[in-house]
Amino acid sequence: MLKNISPLLSPDLLHVLASMGHGDEIVLADANFPAATHAKRLVHLPGLDMNRVLDAVLSLLPLDEYVPDAAFTMQVVGDASAVPEAVQDFTQILQRHSERAPASLERHAFYARAAQAFAIVATGETRLYGNIVLKKGVVRS
Repeated sequence: MLKNISPLLSPDLLHVLASMGHGDEIVLADANFPAATHAKRLVHLPGLDMNRVLDAVLSLLPLDEYVPDAAFTMQVVGDASAVPEAVQDFTQILQRHSERAPASLERHAFYARAAQAFAIVATGETRLYGNIVLKKGVVRS
C-alpha cells in the first residue's frame, strides 16, 4: 500500500501511467469494449466501475493542454447528439479535476483510436458507452 494513491490503481496500471509520455493515450473501457482485440497493453480492473477508475486515474494523470481535446468518448450509434449517463458522469469528473469536457468520436473512429493507444484498461463498467480516451499532458514544476 502506498500513501495518497488510490487503492483502485493496481501496480500494473501505475506502471502504465508512469511509463506514458506526453501525448500518449490511454483508454478506460467498459465491460463490453473489445479491449483484448485492440490493446497493445491491457490492464484488467474487473468489478470496478468507470466513475471510480476515472477519478483515480485523473488524480495522477495530467491531460494535454496543448490540443483542442484531451478526452474522447464514443458517440451513440444512430444518435450522435445523445449524451449517455456514463458520459454525463465523466464530464463532471473531468470538471472536478479542472479538465475540459470530452469530445466525442464516431464508434469506428473511437475503435481505431483505441487500437493506437498506449494501453487499454478493461473495467467492470456495465453502462453502455462507458468508454473514454485520455491524452496525457505534462506535469508542471
